[in-house]
Amino acid sequence: MLSILYRLLTDLGSPFISVWLRRRRAAGREDAERFKERFGYPSRPRPSGRLIWCHAASVGEAMSLLLLIERIHDLYPHNTILLTTGTVTAARMIMPRLPSFALHQYMPIDRAPCVARFLDHWKPAFALWIESEIWPNTLAALRKRKTPIVLLNARMSDKSFRNWHRVKGWARDLMSTFVLCLAQSEDDRGRFIALGASPVKCLGNLKYAAAPLPYDEAELERLQSETTDRFLWLMASSHRGEDEMAIAAHLVMSKTRDKVLTVIAPRHATRGDEIARLIEASGLRYARRSKGEGISSETQIYLADTMGELGLLYRLCPIVVLGGSFVRVGGHNPIEAAQLDAAICFGPYMYNFTEITREFLQAGAATQLQHDNEIAFTVERFFALPDEQRNQARAARVLADQKRYILDQIITEMDPWLKGSR
Repeated sequence: MLSILYRLLTDLGSPFISVWLRRRRAAGREDAERFKERFGYPSRPRPSGRLIWCHAASVGEAMSLLLLIERIHDLYPHNTILLTTGTVTAARMIMPRLPSFALHQYMPIDRAPCVARFLDHWKPAFALWIESEIWPNTLAALRKRKTPIVLLNARMSDKSFRNWHRVKGWARDLMSTFVLCLAQSEDDRGRFIALGASPVKCLGNLKYAAAPLPYDEAELERLQSETTDRFLWLMASSHRGEDEMAIAAHLVMSKTRDKVLTVIAPRHATRGDEIARLIEASGLRYARRSKGEGISSETQIYLADTMGELGLLYRLCPIVVLGGSFVRVGGHNPIEAAQLDAAICFGPYMYNFTEITREFLQAGAATQLQHDNEIAFTVERFFALPDEQRNQARAARVLADQKRYILDQIITEMDPWLKGSR
């Protein structure tokens, strides 16, 4: 009954959904050139042969799929791989890194006619979704077509679980569509089992198997030459409210230590002007990466308001404070920094990475701060005790390397569907 009601509501709401998407397009949040893909219209022909459809909603999920996609191609070269994403940011980040044997399209909105157009054209033999994407009309269409689908790196928050539990019968119907659910943690495994998914296994987090973030080697050498005698630290993927924390921490440290250079890399580069105004109000001198401004001996804040350069900045800065963790965003992925030899700190709000946070803290691979006023003290401690900084960075690198086996286990679990024997 709820499935029918959901489909009816999405059909009746079609005009409003179209208006909403067009407003997003006008604001630059949809791809104007490929806008029709969101309605299920393909922008390229389907290659012949067997096709595997992989879907990742946003940047982090898409990046964690790259190595898996390459491994699938190496082991099962008879498959074409189609990757869909739901955001323009994810598409812009992933497309330059997508292997030549893989295709990209935008995920169609979850309206039955749009989904039908998408599936009628691409005809996937197997679908692989990552993390927490539950789209009822799309799942119903896949079930009708008898297309097997696996939910990989499955994650469900307490809030989402409570919401789905209120409609447990519908949730059980949806979860039964997945032929396999590979959960991030034992807590996630328990939630999916309670909602009717089966079988559900916990192998660990796919993010551990992601390739290190790319970087421009010549640009790193240039930045290193500009900062040879500086004490560098990075506020990575900051959100509104956290830029002020980074500025405040810099002001505290600069009272007792010369040559501190604070690097701020906002999660959304479009906030560059806003952050620049905050820095100007503080009276600090800054250089702005999006403007091509270099770092001089007078620069106190380096505003890295560009996209896709965390791989560069993690290699440049030996101390990383993860944003999204001092405001109620839920934190960001520490594994990317761990792979690149950074000492990692984060705040109290890491609920998007509960299991990873636990593993990092148990391994002595990160420092968790309970309040933003601890940032300056902790960063300064690493400046004063470089051996402590290197030891924590080494522990993080060892943890990240040890967990890379997860990729092989995931491939083994999916083998029957990848080679087409089921």
